[in-house]
Amino acid sequence: MKLNTKIDQHLSLNGQPEKYSSKDFSSDQDVRWCPGCGDYTILKQVQNIMPDIGVAKEDIVFISGIGCAARFPYYMDTFGMHSIHGRAPAIATGLKVTRPELSVWIITGDGDSLSIGANHFVQLLRRNVNVNLLLFNNEVYGLTKGQYSPTAPEGSVSKSSPYGSIDHPFNPLALSLGADSAFVARTMDRDPKHLQKMLLRTHQHKGTSMLEIYQNCIVFKDGAFELFTDKKSRPRETIYLEDGEPLVFGKDNEKGVRLDGIRPEVVLLDEGKYSKEDLWVHDEQDSTKAHLLSRFFDSPEPGDEYHLPRPFGVLYATERPCYDEGVRAQVDHEIDRKGPGDLNELLSGHETWVVGE
Repeated sequence: MKLNTKIDQHLSLNGQPEKYSSKDFSSDQDVRWCPGCGDYTILKQVQNIMPDIGVAKEDIVFISGIGCAARFPYYMDTFGMHSIHGRAPAIATGLKVTRPELSVWIITGDGDSLSIGANHFVQLLRRNVNVNLLLFNNEVYGLTKGQYSPTAPEGSVSKSSPYGSIDHPFNPLALSLGADSAFVARTMDRDPKHLQKMLLRTHQHKGTSMLEIYQNCIVFKDGAFELFTDKKSRPRETIYLEDGEPLVFGKDNEKGVRLDGIRPEVVLLDEGKYSKEDLWVHDEQDSTKAHLLSRFFDSPEPGDEYHLPRPFGVLYATERPCYDEGVRAQVDHEIDRKGPGDLNELLSGHETWVVGE
């Protein structure tokens, strides 16, 4: 049985595709995030791309856990569920297995998914359920007023670490690749065009799509990603990945990344020693290089001219069997072999007994 995992565009009563605008996906609820929160931008860009995914509103579902990001379903004029702390992946899995025609989106934060929900997060990735996961990473617990999160750098001073955090942080992309995620990407709230592009790629991929979004918490961790979002520092601190293209960056694309064996290094292209032909060419299907890219996170401190930039874009994308399709195939096979079954008969069983007084 072939399942329709990416459904056709909704048809209106006259049989023609119904035209949506971004406003059609905005609910009547007042948005209650702090003024200036990065969540506003993410919400807006999700609403902007929804008309382009070709799915009827009634076939789109947003599921969240707990945290500031978890309010997201209230603000989307689609179906949605504000679920339990860290358990959105489990609920989304059940929904996708039973309703394969739906476009299911998981909204989660770095605390929700990488602390109490860490097990559910990695199980979703390894199973490869055909859903989209948006991980809002702001390196802090915003809803509970500023404690450090599992992605907060060592030394982070917060309400729960007044002397500086001694916890080693999670690297979300490296963790996802370690869990054999079939799609791993990163973008940021303050680059709307790139954010839209990555959201569309996330939808287009069949399987679990893990998109990390750098999101600024203006109250408790303002400027956490300023090096990568500020227009002045962004060219030297970020690199935008394009499949089949060499890794170049800098204000005038004067820098590149090459591989010295398996060690990535930054080289200057305007000195005549190296050209674009010498550089690492990005391949989204190369898992080994994807792991190296995820570790640019651990490059030397900014300030060194030759420090590695932070990569944004699709690090890794491959196709492999989806868990939800496998479950449905097993169910269909047993129905073909044994028939549809009878729930009442199953509950009553074939044996009875009397409980004595």
